[in-house]
Amino acid sequence: SPDEGWQVYTSAQAPDGKCLCTAVIPVQGSCSRDLRSHQLRQLMEKVQNISQSMEVLDLRTYRDLQYVRNTESLMKGLDSRLKVAAESQKSLNARSFQELKDKMTELLPLMPVLDQYKSDTRLIVHLKEEVRNLSGSLLAIQEEMGAYDYEELQQRVLMLEARLHACMQKLGCGKLTGVSNPITIRASGSRFGSWMTDTMTPSADSRVWYMDGYYKGRRVLEFRTLNDFVTGQNFVQHLLPHPWAGTGHVVFNGSLYYNKYQSNIAVKYHFRSRSVLVQRSLAGAGYNNTFPYSWGGFSDIDFMVDESGLWAVYTTNQNAGNIVVSRVDPQTLEVLHSWDTGYPKRSAGESFMICGTLYVTNSHLAGAKIYFAYYTNTSSYEYTDIPFHNQYSHISMLDYNPRERVLYTWNNGHQVIYNVTLFHVIKTSGEL
Repeated sequence: SPDEGWQVYTSAQAPDGKCLCTAVIPVQGSCSRDLRSHQLRQLMEKVQNISQSMEVLDLRTYRDLQYVRNTESLMKGLDSRLKVAAESQKSLNARSFQELKDKMTELLPLMPVLDQYKSDTRLIVHLKEEVRNLSGSLLAIQEEMGAYDYEELQQRVLMLEARLHACMQKLGCGKLTGVSNPITIRASGSRFGSWMTDTMTPSADSRVWYMDGYYKGRRVLEFRTLNDFVTGQNFVQHLLPHPWAGTGHVVFNGSLYYNKYQSNIAVKYHFRSRSVLVQRSLAGAGYNNTFPYSWGGFSDIDFMVDESGLWAVYTTNQNAGNIVVSRVDPQTLEVLHSWDTGYPKRSAGESFMICGTLYVTNSHLAGAKIYFAYYTNTSSYEYTDIPFHNQYSHISMLDYNPRERVLYTWNNGHQVIYNVTLFHVIKTSGEL
């Protein structure tokens, strides 16, 4: 289901040797997406939960049983004293009455233990019901799997996954053909902001950077993992030496690239050294809400990274407000080459780069779609009609991450991702 961020692969090899491979990405383990494997994983988690509950119940029962045994002699002594008092009430003087009260006081802690036994009885009934459900689920999966046992199924999945990954490793770039439904990661911050992961580091580096707001901000939060970002824990703070403008920031190979406030200066800030490595003016680029996207927010200059490197998207008076796409040297911030797309930037909701192609949404509000594509490899464009579900109705940041092959979005105070579908036709040699 695309709603859950699962993947769909198709792979075929034509007689002429072409490998046709279509994937909804980012890459995850195929086995983890298999329905039966998913069900088995859920059952394993349920078994683990039941086992833990049984261990806790066993420990608690053993502890409480010891307490009951220790109080057994006390209860017998109290019982005999009560019998004597009942048979001869005259012998029940003030002293012996006080002794009875003291004995009763010693037994009072037994009450919560007995209450706990009642609670444990209810838990046992619940656990029995869980085990019955578990048995029924296992039978259903066994019938569904038919002739294949789980090990054989897993081997078949691994073989398919190896074939598909071999195909994907030969992939260069693809054309965007679809965007999944949004997957909300977190709701935090103001209406406008930016969040991202590094577009170049190894997959083991899962740090997340978070920049709330679009105006004069300097505070960047670095979370250790995506899970830490979701929970708002385990982060460090970077205080930028120059405030930012807009939300078009990007993290590339350990550095943050952003637009310096009230200028058309690009800044490269290195996180590890906590210093600015280089800054350079983008000649003629509009700034300070001269040529923003349709939502405003000082979004004049938008940095992006795709499979081919670092880009800057902006416009100039010379280009009459049309979007300019520039390849930028990540070391020096020098503009290497520029293209005039002919698309008015103020009419664009947001934009992003995939495989050297600029994709533009026609609005930042509800009802947006990916409406325009400019191909830098051919200096040509076309109008597109790719559905794009704008769930929270106000996008202020939209960026593609080529490492994970997903779109990162800040949508009305929600941090959201989209899987993308890319179509590839490539030549290959030999069997896959």
